Amino acid sequence: MSYNSFANVYDELTVNVDYKKRAEYIASILADFDIKDGLLLDLACGTGSLSVEFSKMGYEVIATDASADMLMQAQNKAYDEEQSIMFLCQKMQETDLYGTVRAIVCALDSINHLGGVEELNETFSRLKNFIDDKGIMIFDVNTLYKHRQVLGNNTFVYDEKNVYCVWQNRLLQDNRTVSINLDFFVKDGETYERFNENFSETAFTDEEITAAAESNGFSIVKRYRDLSCGGPKEDTERVYYVARREY
Repeated sequence: MSYNSFANVYDELTVNVDYKKRAEYIASILADFDIKDGLLLDLACGTGSLSVEFSKMGYEVIATDASADMLMQAQNKAYDEEQSIMFLCQKMQETDLYGTVRAIVCALDSINHLGGVEELNETFSRLKNFIDDKGIMIFDVNTLYKHRQVLGNNTFVYDEKNVYCVWQNRLLQDNRTVSINLDFFVKDGETYERFNENFSETAFTDEEITAAAESNGFSIVKRYRDLSCGGPKEDTERVYYVARREY
């Protein structure tokens, strides 16, 4: 997935996401483990909206993403908000920092962009090297239920001020991977420029996530429904995991 052109319209298409609310929710979980400041890695940060919110809270933020174009938007946003954030262009499974951090955050189903269980294991294996002992990682995933019942084989249309987007999904035969095709029409004066992005998202079972974490030195200490203090249910679409590095 390139996200080359997508980066320019990403923020307009995700205007419904309350990043401040999500950052406060994640910070409240970190506070439960007495992590209220210090180094925080925002993994797969996209255009940096969460990174900026964490920086405003007083965390020293390192933010990584595989897309240089997304990071360009993130850097501009941090500059405009007068926040000092280190941005690095890296894939999740190739994370390479200069030391360790107190906490890692990976939000808005970025984990689902990994290619399968092997890459999930590779990611946990890399992250273990760059988080403090007893450090906390918080990440969310779209569930199998969401992939099968909400996203799979459905089409969504977004009609915003400067961009029109047709989002077409196809649930693959493995019954967990959604192939996503995005057609964008971006306003350019009196005309529209069309471009396309294609990628896929894979849903993981709770057993697969737990096994990947535990085999790489983490324990799953909490599971929450999206923006909730309650545990996941059968029809939960997004689950937040709280993992602690044990060794």
